[in-house]
Formats: sequence, C-alpha cells, structure tokens
Amino acid sequence: MNRFHRWYCRSDRWASTVENRLLPWVLDGVAPGEDVLEVGPGPGSTTELLRNWAPRMTAIEIDPRLADALRVRLEGTNVEVVTADATRMPFADARFSTTVSFTMLHHVPSAEQQDRLLAEVLRVLRPGGVFAGSDSTSSFLFKVAHLFDTMELVDPDTFAGRLQRTGFVDVDVQRAERAFRFRAFRPRGDSP
Repeated sequence: MNRFHRWYCRSDRWASTVENRLLPWVLDGVAPGEDVLEVGPGPGSTTELLRNWAPRMTAIEIDPRLADALRVRLEGTNVEVVTADATRMPFADARFSTTVSFTMLHHVPSAEQQDRLLAEVLRVLRPGGVFAGSDSTSSFLFKVAHLFDTMELVDPDTFAGRLQRTGFVDVDVQRAERAFRFRAFRPRGDSP
C-alpha cells in the first residue's frame, strides 16, 4: 500500500464507512460461527469491529509491518494475527467456520494469484462454511489511492464464475456504487 492509501485506511472517514456501511452490507445475514478467518486486514479497521462479531478470529496479513502493528494492538483479545501469504495459508484443512475479506482482493497482483487465494479459502473453510466479502470497482479516488501500488481489479461480472470454478457453491455477487459484495459456500458434503 502506498502512503496515501495507508493514511486513508487509518482515517476516521474510512473507519466510519467500515462500521456504518461496509460491514453491515457485507455481513447482513452472515453468521460467524465459532472460528472466523479474515484475509488481508491491512491496518485492521475491519478487524477491530469483527472481533466483537466473532467468538474467535484469525487475521492473515502478508505485510509484516501491518501484521505486527495489528498484533500489538489486539494482544490479549480474541484475535490471532498471522503474518503469511494467503495464497499459501499455514492452516489445517476445514479449520474455519467463516472466512471474510474486505476490499483487499485487488491488492493480490494477478488474477492467477487471486484464484490461488480463492482455492486456499475453500480449503480452510469447513463444509457448509461461507466466504463473504467485498471489493472495490474503479473510480477516480480508487485510482489515486493506488498510484505506484498494486491494483489488479476484480471484475464483479466474472467473479461469480471464478468462485464456482474454484469449487464454491450458492455464489452471489451484488454490485453497488463503486463496490461489490460476494458470498459463496463450501459444499456441505465436501470432505476435508
């Protein structure tokens, strides 16, 4: 993330957007279960709120500085922060009841790596578990926030198909202004 992007993701404006719009929209009707994985929390604006939603959480973050800062901030809570690449997760098969991801998929540098991340999410989800999340679509502010930064946009029109090809079922992708949300499930009869 570039300097502007880091600043914005730590701003009160973004925190308010996350709390009042993003999380309610994405998580409407989603039950956390007992063990939730958050993929790519960045500075942790979402994690701060999600820890009150989930009984136990793990956040996987590739950026060591962001992961370390979040780990220190959430020490002694119900959140474990793991520094690792989500395309090669260090977790057992079928460990998590729910997996969430908020506006981070575009930071994965290629569609192939994004698909590897989706396959890893499927692997670590329990049968019947839900993968819920969101990502942004292009806008002027979005492009400015990503100057000299990784930005591999996810096309909401093809994302459902990508999730299905990975093995997810009951896939739903819904557009909104400058964003989209998604839900997809690991098949119930799928053995780990």
